[in-house]
Amino acid sequence: MTGRPTDHGNIDLTALNLDVISGRGKGRILWQPRIIAWYNDKEFAKQPLPAPYTGMTLPQLYRALGVSNRVYDFGGCFQTQEDPQVRITQRQLSETDYEVLIETPVGSQRFINHRSPNNPWHFPLKWPISDPEEMKVAAWREQRRTWSWDQAAYDNLAATWKGLGAPAMFICRTNVQKLFVEDMGVEEAVFALHDYPAVCERYFEALAVTQERLIEVINASPIRYINFGDNVHARLCTPELFRKYMLPAYQRRCELLHRAGKFVHSHWDGDCGPLLPLARETGLDGIEAITPIPQGDVTLEEVKSALGEMFLIDGIPAIYFDHTFSEQTLVDCAKRVIDLFAPNLILGASDEISSTGDIERVRLVTQVVDDYNASL
Repeated sequence: MTGRPTDHGNIDLTALNLDVISGRGKGRILWQPRIIAWYNDKEFAKQPLPAPYTGMTLPQLYRALGVSNRVYDFGGCFQTQEDPQVRITQRQLSETDYEVLIETPVGSQRFINHRSPNNPWHFPLKWPISDPEEMKVAAWREQRRTWSWDQAAYDNLAATWKGLGAPAMFICRTNVQKLFVEDMGVEEAVFALHDYPAVCERYFEALAVTQERLIEVINASPIRYINFGDNVHARLCTPELFRKYMLPAYQRRCELLHRAGKFVHSHWDGDCGPLLPLARETGLDGIEAITPIPQGDVTLEEVKSALGEMFLIDGIPAIYFDHTFSEQTLVDCAKRVIDLFAPNLILGASDEISSTGDIERVRLVTQVVDDYNASL
């Protein structure tokens, strides 16, 4: 059955998103699949979208599918400023590689990035932090970084995504995860934490300073849907590292953000089993992208046991949108996630539907969610 007043295609999904995270949803859930990777991969490869979506922008595609987007674009409303003494220059080394030099009164940092021919991303050939001296420079920069709000950017994005989802944003990655993903890479970061922990900890303290400045701006803004974009993987960020470094930072961030009534969640998109026992200690309202077996390392039942009344954001393995698995497998999984987690659930694909996914399968889950919401 379609065309009901409660169906996703007939309601303001921004309002539903805000109602769900505020506890005003009256038991309803939101279907919020992230299809940006599917879209961007086709755009990069210059492949037209399949009919009837050919030529559509991303907001048009979401409207055509009648589903919500997790609109992290609003992170662009928060502008960062370096200390005016910082000088950043870029030099092209080859057709694919470029060097960035960051000069400060206390020293310099240098990194080299490689542009991939296979996707739009850049990959480090030389990381921004390679030794204690570069880490000290990075700490100096973070201690002096400031943040501001761009109202014009907010107004433009609010108009673009009107009715499709609550404004959302990522906050900077948390200490250890920032070392792993942005600053050093996993191997060098592990050596750094072992060889010069005091320098690492001073850097983490500097990160906390700038992030609390950012939280002040967030708390004064209309953005209520806040994510720690950490990409946590328990085989890299072990329970020992998480408990020592990340857990106190999570608790402090959540304390500050909750003072302003923000809904706070974090992105754990790797293996999560070893970290799930710590979930309720974090202060988070929910966790995004936990991926069940056969794609991840945990069952849905294990996730529910660990989270309790915390929100699950996502829950359906992204591979179920590929033809490798039957449509019935996808539908059964969506129903199981709803049975276990509703109403503390924002249903989505863990992590994103891939470029090989069948976009029409999104509609199968829409039917499941609309039937559930109508049953209430």
